[in-house]
Amino acid sequence: MIPKITTGKGGTRRLIAYLYGPGKHNEHTDQHMIASWNGFAPDPRAGSHHTIAELARQLDQPLALRGDPAPATTVWHCSLRAAPQDRTLTDEEWADIARRVVAATGIAPEGDLEACRWVAIRHADDHIHIAATLVRQDGRIARRTYDYKQAQAACRQIETDYGLRRLNPGDGTAAKRPTSKEHFKAHRQGQTRTSREVLRTRVRQAVTAAASEAEFFAVLDRMGVIVTIRVAPSGDLLGYTVALPGDVNAKGQPVTFAGSTLAPDLSLPRIRERLAATDTTAPAAAAAAAAAAKRRRPNPWHQATAATDRIPHLLTHDGDDAAAQAHLAALGEALDALPALTPPTIATELQHAATAFERATRSRIRAQHHQARALRTAVKTILRTPAPADDSALAMFLDAALLAVIAARHWHHIRHHRQQEAAARQALTHLHTAYTHTAAAPLSALAQHQQPQDATRRYTHHLRQTLPEYAEQILTDPAWPALQAALALAENTGHTPGELLNRIVRLRSLDDVRSPAHVLIWRIQRLADRPAPSARALAAQARSIHNRSSTTPATALAQPAPQSPPGARRPAR
Repeated sequence: MIPKITTGKGGTRRLIAYLYGPGKHNEHTDQHMIASWNGFAPDPRAGSHHTIAELARQLDQPLALRGDPAPATTVWHCSLRAAPQDRTLTDEEWADIARRVVAATGIAPEGDLEACRWVAIRHADDHIHIAATLVRQDGRIARRTYDYKQAQAACRQIETDYGLRRLNPGDGTAAKRPTSKEHFKAHRQGQTRTSREVLRTRVRQAVTAAASEAEFFAVLDRMGVIVTIRVAPSGDLLGYTVALPGDVNAKGQPVTFAGSTLAPDLSLPRIRERLAATDTTAPAAAAAAAAAAKRRRPNPWHQATAATDRIPHLLTHDGDDAAAQAHLAALGEALDALPALTPPTIATELQHAATAFERATRSRIRAQHHQARALRTAVKTILRTPAPADDSALAMFLDAALLAVIAARHWHHIRHHRQQEAAARQALTHLHTAYTHTAAAPLSALAQHQQPQDATRRYTHHLRQTLPEYAEQILTDPAWPALQAALALAENTGHTPGELLNRIVRLRSLDDVRSPAHVLIWRIQRLADRPAPSARALAAQARSIHNRSSTTPATALAQPAPQSPPGARRPAR
């Protein structure tokens, strides 16, 4: 059940007239009162001799008796809406719900005979409206501190008591939802999304693409967003507002939104924190970039995939919540970037995934954004380089992103971040659909390279030796021919299939993946892109493992082997 609270000035006459009227689209039917402050307030329903003016006059009587100066806010309006799948509640049930909400919010505490006057009106099966005067009958102003939060808490208990769909409690970090007026305006203009939602997406995409504050505003300008910057007398930037061309109010002025009203993490100070974490103009960053330029230029898609592949381990084993929150925010930015890099058929699904996961990128935990520098830097590089010739790189990244979002869902679950957990679950559905479409062509192309029987036998042997618990599942997977081809290509570049599989197993478990074969294919392709280790390096590694094993006490050998064996050389990412 969703409560929505608004306040206003003046009397209740206008609000009551709307609630008893036909609605803006004749959607109001059988308008009638179901509860009131005294149980016998006049009900101006159809066929009644009571009038709207009479009801409004009784509601506003405490305000009239109080006289001047009138409070700045005098009218309180709360709508309560059940979920579409909920059963239709009776008038008596809605009346009880209304009494519980006005009691919880301080409008009419239970047993308080001098509380505010209020009425509950029903004009549809799935929702009611509560209208109240904020001046109490004893002339005092109602104490309604945190009334929205209290209404939310009351609705969560009402859902339990009435067997309704239970919504997830929030933590105050969600982005503000569009108002009903914004929805109606978008509908009139034939738009599927409100201006607030469109601007939130564009600002997030601009943050992802930009490497500096100046570039952030330049990217917004290229997107067609009208940006207004607030500047202090000292010349310092204080904040910014954004608007869409042609989106004006009744006075013909642009409808603007401050960054902080789009989402808590889109205020200028928060954006500066993220940009500073990947500032390439800093001396240390410039030196690192120059050194990297002298080395072999890495594939930014592989870098982004490697950074994303590390997220599940960081969320599960690292124990640093601030760093984990930073990686979730960076993963959200990576998903924001993907729609601009993909064909329209996949871009729509990826946009849905990014929009859903956006809620999972924020919590009460303050992120240490410098911890996620690798992923952010790789994504910014991807946006500045030509797109790959095929979809292999995108499929590889989506495969890693699926595992990262699964880990994010679990991370939020154990911390009781219910809204974020639900957002991650929703994003998974869209991501998996996008991955399935993306991976089909490159996997099919790989499978065309059929391997000789002796190679198939060797790869099967390596698989059974390295991954005995997954071997049968992989050997019967339709992707097995593609996996053989990936191993053959890696072998042609100097890699040893058995050692390659061993390295992949040491990197991460395959316990929570849908298709181990798919994961192996993309990891093999990514690792095979690096130079194969020399014979001397492999021999040294083998000696190191043998020496450590020979000095390990027998009691330790009886314990389960750790995920990364001591002495095993972890490949550089």
